[in-house]
Amino acid sequence: MKKLLVIALVFALSLSVVFAQAAKEETKVQTASSDFVYDGNGPITDLDGQHLSILAQNSYYTTVDLRQAPIIKKVQEDANVTVDWTLIDPTNYQDAVSPMLASGTDLPDIVLIPTLDPNQQYSSSGMFVALDEYFNLMPNFTKWLDENPETKASLTASDGHIYYVPLTNVTKNYQPVIMYNYKWLSDAGFSVPTTLDELLTVMRYYNSHDMNGNGKQDEVALSIQAAFLPYMFGPAFGLNFTSSDGFFAKDDGTVVYAQATPEYKEYLEFLNSMYKEGLLELEYTTLTRDQIIERFAQDKTGITFDFGWQSSMTYSPQLPYYDGTMATGVVLERPLEGPHGCFYVGRNAIGGIYGVNADSDRIELAVKFLDYAMCEKNQEMYVWGIEGESYTVEPDGTKKYTEKASDNNWLQSLGINPAQVFPAQQSVEATDALVAKWHADQDDVVATYVKSPWPFIYSTEDEASVVSMYMVDIQTYVDEMAVAFVTGTTPLSEYDAYVDALNKMNLQDLLKVKQAQWDRYAKAMN
Repeated sequence: MKKLLVIALVFALSLSVVFAQAAKEETKVQTASSDFVYDGNGPITDLDGQHLSILAQNSYYTTVDLRQAPIIKKVQEDANVTVDWTLIDPTNYQDAVSPMLASGTDLPDIVLIPTLDPNQQYSSSGMFVALDEYFNLMPNFTKWLDENPETKASLTASDGHIYYVPLTNVTKNYQPVIMYNYKWLSDAGFSVPTTLDELLTVMRYYNSHDMNGNGKQDEVALSIQAAFLPYMFGPAFGLNFTSSDGFFAKDDGTVVYAQATPEYKEYLEFLNSMYKEGLLELEYTTLTRDQIIERFAQDKTGITFDFGWQSSMTYSPQLPYYDGTMATGVVLERPLEGPHGCFYVGRNAIGGIYGVNADSDRIELAVKFLDYAMCEKNQEMYVWGIEGESYTVEPDGTKKYTEKASDNNWLQSLGINPAQVFPAQQSVEATDALVAKWHADQDDVVATYVKSPWPFIYSTEDEASVVSMYMVDIQTYVDEMAVAFVTGTTPLSEYDAYVDALNKMNLQDLLKVKQAQWDRYAKAMN
């Protein structure tokens, strides 16, 4: 009797699974004719009246509603799909959307995830579709992944699946770099510094001469925000500081924590000597970009470090004598050579991610829509806009922004670079067209010195637990001690004690986690 009851129970459970699956299949909506083939170009369906729901961000410009933007409408029209948008103010997006994802119910077909899901909180729960199971419907995305193996490795979850379509940043061009007031260099008779020692020589000269000719000694040789100090000077000591809090892999694949290495002590000694000599100002921890802009406007500073975009777009126009030429501008230049290196650190490509709701009754239409949004024709439209309106094509095939496009408010209302609603990729070509010609040419040179940072890598649940348990306290301690060592309130003779303290704060456990992540990433790369 017991055996019969067990058999009956198993049979009943099997029937319930079959019926549940059949019910789920019945709820699916037909989104294309059986003989329609999507090839990566629009339309993505041959049936009229198809629609999708998308949760994403609205524009950062309060006067712009992306639902009405011509570029966004054009993508929908060419796809033959109507989108029911839920667009939220980007400043409130994470706070608004995180509770919706926590509940996991009544989600739209496509969601712009409010984070990069670093701990696989959403993907591991089954909330979003494993897109690699639909790659036969995503020719644009799969082609893009093949062309970008590093980003593909970052997008690969610990279970081997890919759950998200990314929006991306430029990674080598227009990155944080050193910039010089070229007129000051010329007036002082210096060429562009290439080493740390040459830089110090120039700075000493600026701090002891009336470079702006106002009869006062009010010059500040170097104006830099504290957050950029590691990126300006760290690479000269072989340190690849990254947004991952200082972890990086050496050439042999060994992961180290930059702020606990012998080279970091050399870096601190260098900054401490600058501070003692007055080459690094007393208030260096509080200096802001606005203050640096004001210094250039008053012709009071000769060197800075910032994103390369700022060169001709922000800093150069502030100078009272800038005439549009490189000789009168604030010019981005090559990195400084030190005892252990000469490079810059770039950015990670992934700026955001889109997922397809696993409970959607239009999964195939949704994955095709995300794929179509990534096609080359649309990517070109995202960065240039609409031909004849925001840009023209020259006889030699190059594109040029129109005078109308110089009105940024109008350009934003067009829906330019709509990364808040589509997986858009930033364009070096389009940025080159906006900046001064000398700026674009110089950026190409500088980009050759840029190294990749620590990649974005998904954490397993156990890894995330270790990081959340120890990293905040370690980072706080490291930040405090960096200021103490640089300003001399803590002597560098106590550096070994500082490293011992980090190890007691479980740094070695963090290194094991980061090593496992790097090994997993390297395997995905292969």
